[in-house]
Order: sequence, then C-alpha cells, then structure tokens
Amino acid sequence: MAGENTDFRSIIRIDSELNQIQDLDLLLERILLEARKVVRADAGSIYVKETVTEDGDNTERLSIKYAQNDTTQKELPPGQKMIYSVFSVAINEKSIAGYCALTRKLINVPDMYDISPNAPYSFNSSFDKISGYKTISTLTIPLVAADNRLLGVIQVINSKDDQGNTVSFSGDDEFLITHFAANATIALQRAYVTRAMILRMIKMSELRDPKETGTHVNRVAGYAVEIYDRWAYHHGISSEEREKFRDTLRIAAMLHDAGKVAISDVILKKPARFTPEEYLVMQHHTIYGAGLFDDPQSSMDIIARDVALTHHENWDGTGYPGWIDPVTEVVIKGDENGRPLGRKGEEIPLTGRIVAIADVFDALCSKRVYKDPWTEEQVLMEIRRLSGVKFDPELVDIFFEILPSIKQIQSLYPEH
Repeated sequence: MAGENTDFRSIIRIDSELNQIQDLDLLLERILLEARKVVRADAGSIYVKETVTEDGDNTERLSIKYAQNDTTQKELPPGQKMIYSVFSVAINEKSIAGYCALTRKLINVPDMYDISPNAPYSFNSSFDKISGYKTISTLTIPLVAADNRLLGVIQVINSKDDQGNTVSFSGDDEFLITHFAANATIALQRAYVTRAMILRMIKMSELRDPKETGTHVNRVAGYAVEIYDRWAYHHGISSEEREKFRDTLRIAAMLHDAGKVAISDVILKKPARFTPEEYLVMQHHTIYGAGLFDDPQSSMDIIARDVALTHHENWDGTGYPGWIDPVTEVVIKGDENGRPLGRKGEEIPLTGRIVAIADVFDALCSKRVYKDPWTEEQVLMEIRRLSGVKFDPELVDIFFEILPSIKQIQSLYPEH
C-alpha cells in the first residue's frame, strides 16, 4: 500500500507539471516519458488521431509522434537522441494500437509472441527484426477526452522488475496508467487549444503569404528546439531549465513571421523575386512582428519578440532590421547616414540565431513560386558556407551534429 501511495503522489506531481507545458509536441513527448515511468516500461510510443486524405477521401488514422526506448538510448553517444520510424496505422482491429483506438479500451498483452489466435488483432514482428529489440509485454491505453473524443493512444513496452527483467504489466499498472491517462488527457486538451490558437494566427499570415503554412512553422519550431537542446547540453544547462526554455522557444519560433500580416498583398503574393524597393518593405515584417509583443506579459512574449525582430540578422552584421526600437522605430545605433547598424555576433539573441538557421534551412528545402526545392546536398553545402557569415558557427556545427533529428522532423511535418 505504501508503494501505491508513492505512485499516486508521483502522478499528482506529474499532473501539475504536465499542466505547465504549453506546447503540444513537447507535452506529448513528456506524457510518454512519464507514462513509462509510472509503470516502469523500458520503451513506448505515443500516437495522435489525425485526419489524412487517401484517394480523395478523409480517413482517421493514428500517427506516431514520439517513440522512446531506454535500452536503445543507452547505446547512443551522450546527448544524442534516438531516431525512430515515422508511420501511421489504421483505426481498426488489425493492430493493437488501432484496436485500442477503435474500442476505447485498455489492452494488456503479456507476450506479443504468444497472442491468442482468437484475438482480433495481431503483432507485426518486422519492426523487432529491423531494430534488434524484442517487444514482449505491452500495455496500450486510449487517450479519450471528457466528451468521448479520441485524442490518441499510448503504448508502453516491456515492464521491468527490480532486477531489470522483462515482466508482464500488472493489474496495478493498469489502474495507475488509467488514472495517469485521464489526467494527461486534460493537459492535452488544453495544449490542443493553445496550438489551435497559434495555428489560427498562422492561417491569418497564410491568407496573406502562401509560404507561411502550418507545416512550415511546425518544422521551423521543431528544428529550433532540437538545436537549442543540443546547445544547452553542450553548455551544461540543467534539464529543468532546458525543459522550460524548450517549451517557450517552440511557441515563439512558430510566430517568427507573424509580422507579415502587416505587409501588402502586392508584395507578399508576388510570384517572383522582390525588387530592391519591395525587399525593403518586406524587411519591415520583423519590426511589425516584434511590435505584436511590445507589452510583454510573460517570458514567451519576450522570446517571441526577440525571435520576430532578430531572425533575419546575420552573424557578420549584414542582416536586418538592425539596432532599431520596434515600437518607436527610433534607430538605437546608426551609421553616418542615420541608418540602423546590423546586430552582429552575440549581439543577436541566441533565440534569433537559432531560428535563423531553422528558417533558412526549411525555406531552401521547400518549393516556392520562384524556385524548386534545393537538393539536400545543395542545402547542406549552403548552410555550411554561411557559417560565420549569416549563421553562428557554433550553431552550424550543432545543426550538423543533430542532422538525423532534423530530418525526422521533416518527416513528421511533410508538405501536404
């Protein structure tokens, strides 16, 4: 009983911590981590329900968002993250996750290689063969909102006893993770509302600028968080501080181009490159964007302002808008002609330097009305060439360190 009380105290603490996370993706990752801890699972995956278009019809599927595996993680160099396959499964009886979503019922399988032939679902062992990791016991639970709306599914894998042996998930595990899932679902609903509000802001920009899409900002934000995470690891930033900053940075990075709503359609929707005069007008979106956060109420507002204002500054000082007050537009540091001097080096906030790389990388990889997407080789050569010119050299090195994670985010948020 004392152990159960300890578990419940942990769940109450986790519940409080989950409700402090604002960003949906980071919350999903944390929910999976904490769900595994609650039942001492070695590995696991979290899926969300998404609507996809197949042959012109809309179909609901479960899409994997995060996968974790302690055994695999221990084999990686310190600071490196596990790379996993990005895929989706149908919500039907064929897979355990799909059946769990279909029935909204918890499924406890003691041995995946000894599933009853009478069970409606089956186990595809091909992933085990590819990864070299054997899945034995699994516990799969639906994430269902109060209005009976399915949000997703958590699947935890291989419960471990005190000696590190793989064992079946117990009835107590079922009880604990059911309670945990109920609390996690409440936090998820709140995060979905936050994400929806941000994406509505992005849609406002998208109505003006076709390049500013939900998938673009999700990718840029994802890249930014991964770059920051490795930078923080190298600089010895505590895990608690990293968690808080990642959450704030992700949301701020999604809003990096919010100021484009104030730019004329004639310029934003021009199906060709800008003239020098048009480019000067376009540069003003950084000032407009920072102006949206001129009355900061939180650390997120401050970081969003810095990102919006400085993500087009260059490491060598040739970027824009330079040293200018975004509210009054008074030049803070100017040249002999009164034009603002560009910020350079570490005068540019870390957040702006990070989002600069993330934004340019995604733009080069994406199709535009005036260009086809560059090849991966061309993009990576350009990022490397701009080290010390446009980009912080340390962050460029970090970008290449985490390139597998960057590519994984591309696959998580493909262009539709």
